[in-house]
Amino acid sequence: MDVHCRSSYGEQIQAAEISDPGMITLLGEDEGRLIGYAQLRWGGAPGCVSAKSSSEIHRLYVVEGWHGKGIAQELMSACIDEIAQHGSDAVWLGVWERNPKAISFYRKAGFVEVGDHTFPLGGDPQRDIVMVRSVASK
Repeated sequence: MDVHCRSSYGEQIQAAEISDPGMITLLGEDEGRLIGYAQLRWGGAPGCVSAKSSSEIHRLYVVEGWHGKGIAQELMSACIDEIAQHGSDAVWLGVWERNPKAISFYRKAGFVEVGDHTFPLGGDPQRDIVMVRSVASK
């Protein structure tokens, strides 16, 4: 986990992601405090995702104290709106197979399982479930 966090998070890494034209970062705030965020990426979907033009929800996180307060649903709605404006017909994401709360949340948001892929957590390969949904069915 430490290796993954060092290689995936940090001021310079996030600054590069925010300025990347192939990504969009959406923020959830409360009185100027960051309480959640989502990142979208364009292009490159696994083979199990069939769409004319897909987008990925690369990250969607909510601060623990804000779980269950509708922030994740608001971020998801903003993601779908942004993806629809981008012209994508489908959105996909990978979710760790041992995260039942997230899997349930994504199912409620209209996602269905279509396959899996390996997510390298440092030197430890993990199985992510690939889920997809139509952008038109908000």
